[in-house]
Amino acid sequence: MLEIKNLNVSVENIKILNNFNLQIKEGEIHAIMGPNGTGKSTLSNVIMGNSRYKIDKGEIKYNGVKINNLSVDERARMGIFLSMQNPISIEGVQNSDFIRTAINAKEEEPVNLYEFMADMMRETEELKIPEEMIYRSLNVGASGGERKKNEVLQIKMLKPSFIILDELDSGLDIDSLKICCKNIKEYLKDHKDTSLLIITHYPRILEYIKPTFVHEMIDGTIVKTGGMSLALDLEKHGYNSK
Repeated sequence: MLEIKNLNVSVENIKILNNFNLQIKEGEIHAIMGPNGTGKSTLSNVIMGNSRYKIDKGEIKYNGVKINNLSVDERARMGIFLSMQNPISIEGVQNSDFIRTAINAKEEEPVNLYEFMADMMRETEELKIPEEMIYRSLNVGASGGERKKNEVLQIKMLKPSFIILDELDSGLDIDSLKICCKNIKEYLKDHKDTSLLIITHYPRILEYIKPTFVHEMIDGTIVKTGGMSLALDLEKHGYNSK
């Protein structure tokens, strides 16, 4: 599904990713762990097409199509979704309108309003999101936990085929993390071909969403790959341990 070859990326002439390679197949769950400043969030932004990040060399392919030069909205229409580390708020844009517009942008026919609202009400209940958040401006006045739950709501409504969770667990209490992970697992169960890339510092989220592979990232490249045992070892001994 996703293939990254020899990717070199810089921001303001500072090299961040260094000959980065990664392959994710349909239905796989990959986790990338590493210290601050090693390029984890840069990777998520580059996959999503953030223009601030410059690809100096290498390529990103999604379902066999090179996406290096595609815009963010083109990648989103292909089924790529980024759950941001710090979800932004947009005053004046109602949460439900934001999600419905996004769905309509990728579907051939506009979504039925009644069906859309019924689905959204059901999913907000599953996520234990206050009903008023549906009608509130996007993330305005929302707590950190509500913002992250709203990202998961967007996943369940937009139905992407490749999901990037950029530190979903950051700022979440244990109860909110459990709710978010439960909903993501249910989504993956219903959409078995969907792949997931989890970016995190700690293995706590991986206890709820079991990864197929865990990668240790240091200085912009993957230095070690393993299973859940690698995540536990990194927590115990730190990064780049011998």
